[in-house]
Amino acid sequence: MFIKSLDNCKYFKALDETFICEFLHPERENEYLEMDFSIAHAILKPNESSLPHRMKSSTEIYYIIEGKALMHIENESDIIESGQIIHIPPNARQWIENTGDTTLKFLCLVQPSWQAEDEELCI
Repeated sequence: MFIKSLDNCKYFKALDETFICEFLHPERENEYLEMDFSIAHAILKPNESSLPHRMKSSTEIYYIIEGKALMHIENESDIIESGQIIHIPPNARQWIENTGDTTLKFLCLVQPSWQAEDEELCI
């Protein structure tokens, strides 16, 4: 059985300016996990946003845990809030803005597992 806690997760500023911890990445755990995706826990404070970026060949899923935001994918934008999930196709220009009064917390699922060379800024 594999169990991991956010309490032991170290946050860092990602390329897109969000604070994330790699919550679960099959290549970085001490035991073999048969999976081809990774999960990060991300946070943005009120009035913060990620930088426009894209995953060249990976699909991303954002699951909003807490907060309210404006999600941008290519030429579309929409308000999202806790309990909602967003599909971001490969190579789509995207960014998220925290429009609420509280910290935005969300999970980022990346398939195949996140690799630095797959992510690029779109500035």
